[in-house]
Amino acid sequence: MADGIESRPRLTELAHGGGCGCKIAPGVLRDLLADQPMLGAFPNLLVGTETADDAAVWQIDDGTCVIATTDFFMPMVDDPFDFGRIAAANAISDVYAMGGAPVMALAILGMPIDKLDPATIREILKGGASICGEAGIPVAGGHSIDAPEPIYGLAVIGLVHPDRLRRNAGARPGDALILTKGLGVGIYSAAIKKGALDAEGYAEMVASTTLLNRVGADLAGDPEVHGITDVTGFGILGHALEMARGSGVTLRLREDDLPFLAQARRLAEAGFATGASTRNWASYGAEVRLPENLPGGLPDWRRKLLTDPQTSGGLLVACAESAADILLAAIRSAGYPMARRIGDVVAGPSVVEVT
Repeated sequence: MADGIESRPRLTELAHGGGCGCKIAPGVLRDLLADQPMLGAFPNLLVGTETADDAAVWQIDDGTCVIATTDFFMPMVDDPFDFGRIAAANAISDVYAMGGAPVMALAILGMPIDKLDPATIREILKGGASICGEAGIPVAGGHSIDAPEPIYGLAVIGLVHPDRLRRNAGARPGDALILTKGLGVGIYSAAIKKGALDAEGYAEMVASTTLLNRVGADLAGDPEVHGITDVTGFGILGHALEMARGSGVTLRLREDDLPFLAQARRLAEAGFATGASTRNWASYGAEVRLPENLPGGLPDWRRKLLTDPQTSGGLLVACAESAADILLAAIRSAGYPMARRIGDVVAGPSVVEVT
């Protein structure tokens, strides 16, 4: 008790997971979706569930497609305004990853009303609305429930011209791979839960996770950009594998070229990681080829960096090799200083190679 007011719990104390680390493991998700109805009877549905892409796309006419997506999760930070901002940026990212422009959002809210005061919940909603304001869209409504754990996110609608639509299934042999943001968000969130992330690290993580992926809409206007996906809960390996499967190619990632948040390696070596890292590797590790000079496999901390779930992570871009340097410079100039070339695409089985 302080001044007669009952102490309120931390947001992260009310949730068994946080951010995109809450996602169902990719192997479990594939099993759950295995017997769902085929969608071939809907010719206007350009993108459905067939390649685990970022959003659904429905073609209205020769010049217009509607992009629809939803994303929500439990808090990975204790500041309610920051939680709302991160969740909103993460949800809107799916539209940008398809090459589109968002037009409006609907809020998804589940809160333990008996544990959180109204002021805290209002701050979550304000945070989400502030990011939607940055994206130039309204929060036009939504739905709320009384839930045992705090949940917040958005359903987002966007538009794209059919010629600008980009999928995770467009990578071609010979393409270069670019990643627009640093990795390590899940490791940082694990450190937050244990009070081990300093103020500098927290500020770095919030800056990354609230940075809108609006550059995706610009990249989609370049014919040299063949495929885009955002890197979220399945980690860089998992989302690279989805691109490899959808495109029918092998993605080669150069581990030394991957960008990481400043404290990610140190924290990973110290044992900080989310449970999602282990679930991710169990789901897709058999489809990852590791360096031949590591017969015993990757050290545990390195594997956790590669499987680390990203909340509001960057875009993985497959583009023509001849245009890669120009595109990378443009991405950095657009406000993504950690963007890097991280590998390439080659003909071969639908796997990911780490070199």
